[in-house]
Amino acid sequence: MSSFLILLAIVVVVGFLVVGVYNGLVRARNAFRNAFAQIDVQLQRRFDLIPNLVETAKGYLSHERETLEAVIAARGAAVSGLAAAKANPGDPAAMAELANAQGALNGALGRLLVVAEAYPDLKANQNMMQLTEELTSTENKVAFARQAYNDSVMAYNNKREVFPSSVVAGMFNFAQAALLEIPTDQQAAVRAAPKVEF
Repeated sequence: MSSFLILLAIVVVVGFLVVGVYNGLVRARNAFRNAFAQIDVQLQRRFDLIPNLVETAKGYLSHERETLEAVIAARGAAVSGLAAAKANPGDPAAMAELANAQGALNGALGRLLVVAEAYPDLKANQNMMQLTEELTSTENKVAFARQAYNDSVMAYNNKREVFPSSVVAGMFNFAQAALLEIPTDQQAAVRAAPKVEF
């Protein structure tokens, strides 16, 4: 009888340990998903600014139609990439698609701003100045949200890889989450200080 009670006590302790570890993994997973939701908010804000920016520039850049169309196409691809990532935050393929789409959008917006530099009337346009300022502010917020997301992903991945959490993570299929990283071919351009002059 006493060995049965000892065995029962061990089972109860192990059960509480598993439940505690499981709950910790769930909290960590929810934290990185919440951090991704903050990226989503900032990217949606960015996507909403882009049509206004293009519309403002359109009147001045009528013969730069290719540049404007490239921005709109890149925005569409970025919206699709965000939708895929929202469906499964942390999925390596979805996060890579999002990062590549955002990089393409950054490049298209950069080309638009470079072209806009050649048009003094456009540079002096109050709408263009305000939109560019809002876009720059949003870019900073996206960078901060990406950093918070990556920190949350790292905490979650660390939690799921250490013992005894790794055992529970394996039992309940807690998959590794992917960081939202800037593609290596775009890192130098993104890390350079933006130069917008009006």
